[in-house]
Amino acid sequence: MSKSYEEIVALVRDTLVEAGSTFRVDKKEAYRRAIESERSEKAKWVLNTILENAEAAERNHSPLCDDTGIPHLVLEVGEDCAVTGKMLDAIREGVAKGLRKLPGRPMGIMGDDSHRIDQSGGLNPDSAGVESAPILLRQCSENAIRLHVLMFGGGPAIRGKTYRVFHKHNTQVVLDEIVKWATEGVAQLGCSPCTLAVGIGRSHFEATSMMLEAQVDGKYDVQSEMEAEITRRVNEANIGPLGLRGDTSVIATFMKVGPQRASGVRIVCVRPTCCFEPRIATVEL
Repeated sequence: MSKSYEEIVALVRDTLVEAGSTFRVDKKEAYRRAIESERSEKAKWVLNTILENAEAAERNHSPLCDDTGIPHLVLEVGEDCAVTGKMLDAIREGVAKGLRKLPGRPMGIMGDDSHRIDQSGGLNPDSAGVESAPILLRQCSENAIRLHVLMFGGGPAIRGKTYRVFHKHNTQVVLDEIVKWATEGVAQLGCSPCTLAVGIGRSHFEATSMMLEAQVDGKYDVQSEMEAEITRRVNEANIGPLGLRGDTSVIATFMKVGPQRASGVRIVCVRPTCCFEPRIATVEL
């Protein structure tokens, strides 16, 4: 039975609040494992404090971080399902209401193109002035419509990188470059430990889309050989939580490799998500 416009609005609203205020179960367990294995007392204290903060945010339905994030949406559509313009309107309204309920930090800049670039248009006092990024659409095997809401903070965007890598017909060359970028990004970010989100594609759009999908599909308790290698090697840099040194610079790596073309380059997107990301929640519409 299809849901009404008002039901979709309410579901999206509450899902956005959940994304901005809750650690997934597997992420909590990953933090507990990291706390148990961490040898540095300073690092262990940071990890404990982050987890305690997350648990308090979940209890209070309050933001995990002062940078409450920009909504990024992934919409999965089953084979026999249809998405209408009215449904998209309901999703947009649900996002706006969720930003007000969380509440999101007012970060939207008003004005024309030039004003928004140089910030001369002034700050929109409405939390819903922070509009979501364009929706990423993909097909799913189940007969359902599923929405994933992710809240992206500014720090990881500043420290992330999307660029070409000359692969030289050697996967290790690409992995080495990912480790190099990730190590630099984590060291500069500050709010670590990170979950590294990596996408590899044929274009900047595709690589970034793969990075976004990696956060949707990634699991802290399931790591591929390449993901585990990236995590291990970045952790060997001894950056540690908040840059205080230690064994835990990265909790896990989520990597998604898209279709590739016969070419000398791979386009790679690396986002060193902060200690509270991925901030994600999912709902069926």
